[in-house]
Amino acid sequence: MNLRGVIRGKKIRTTIRDKAQDCPLDFVKRKFGARKPNELWVSDFTYVSTWQGFAYVAFITDAYARRIVGWRVSRSPNTDFVLDALQQALHERRPVGDKKLVHHSDRGSQYLAIRYSERLVEAGIQASVGSVGDSYDNALAETINGLYKAEVIHRQTWKTIEEVELSTLDWVDWFNNRRLLAPLGYVPPAEAESTYYKQAATQK
Repeated sequence: MNLRGVIRGKKIRTTIRDKAQDCPLDFVKRKFGARKPNELWVSDFTYVSTWQGFAYVAFITDAYARRIVGWRVSRSPNTDFVLDALQQALHERRPVGDKKLVHHSDRGSQYLAIRYSERLVEAGIQASVGSVGDSYDNALAETINGLYKAEVIHRQTWKTIEEVELSTLDWVDWFNNRRLLAPLGYVPPAEAESTYYKQAATQK
């Protein structure tokens, strides 16, 4: 039937912990459910091998309907890179603040950087961080990375970082608006959120 399994490449370490740095508590504790949008965001980034070198891809996902609310592709896994993804999420979602929204990540130095932490504080978002070397502590973000790799990255060889960025843009749009997710009752994330807001409006 001309079928073959996805082959994963060599693992690259992306989570580098600064042991001397203070770390927020884990307020999620592997419970990735949310009662409404903008209650819990999960963040992580992954890498893509190209002929030009590695491309790094960051995602921020709203846990309620697994909608990707921020993303960025970069040539370098620096703090600016993940901060840009956060800025996009803040611009798109405009959360209320007062720490009603929890932002959960691993202990990567990018997410614990002073500038990233200060931006969360400015936006009124509560930081939450899992443990080191344990993907279960950020399982939802890891799931999004895995779907992205299987549905986009492992399907071809990538020549340029620009190709990765364009394909990521297309995939995020498809994922949010047309991909059917079983945990949501086989509807896309955008539709699940729209249904929530319609129901909330009728209950007022």
